[in-house]
Amino acid sequence: MEGSDDDDGVPQLSSHALAALQEFYAEQQQQETLKLGPEYDKFSVGSVEEDWQLSQFWYSDETALSLAKEVIEVCGENGRIACISAPSIYQKVRGLARESLHVQLLEYDQRFAIYGDDFVFYDYNEPLKLPESLEQSSFDIVIADPPYLSEECLRNTAQTIKYLSRGKIILCTGAIMEDLAAQILGLKICKFIPKHTRSLANEFRCYSNYELTLDRLA
Repeated sequence: MEGSDDDDGVPQLSSHALAALQEFYAEQQQQETLKLGPEYDKFSVGSVEEDWQLSQFWYSDETALSLAKEVIEVCGENGRIACISAPSIYQKVRGLARESLHVQLLEYDQRFAIYGDDFVFYDYNEPLKLPESLEQSSFDIVIADPPYLSEECLRNTAQTIKYLSRGKIILCTGAIMEDLAAQILGLKICKFIPKHTRSLANEFRCYSNYELTLDRLA
């Protein structure tokens, strides 16, 4: 970190670093204030802030809404949706259909336990360590966004996807994972290109084992 030492040897932040830090704390305070207001929506994307240490990068509002509509259309009014490491999709699904659908969020970040019974703690390092309530082949569609662009992460997450899915799958991950997505899960790259609230260094794509409605509209 850029800085300088004073006479007592205590590091001092540069003016730019101090301004950036103050801005960060101001944003944090604003978020906490909003959570106390009557219009706060815990299902809105960004209601739980990104944690970069957990490789969290939320989808743009438009992308999250588009993918949520896609999975809802696929499973129907009484369908079952599993969102693996994809909290912003879960949030949009619940925002659109708060009671009518069965939706589970499998996620490592315990902050999402605010969603009650919809939340299931999930560690991709233990892909089949799941509660008994998540039965095999019990979800009409599984949408997953593995947290890391590594073969190990994708292979482990794929075990969970295969266990839960009774049919349709959507995978959101880097373009560099295309061959592995085809090899491990039999998925093809989609026309629809997901976007995030922040720019990512790696190109991001969707993969599926069926033709997305989003692709037909593209």
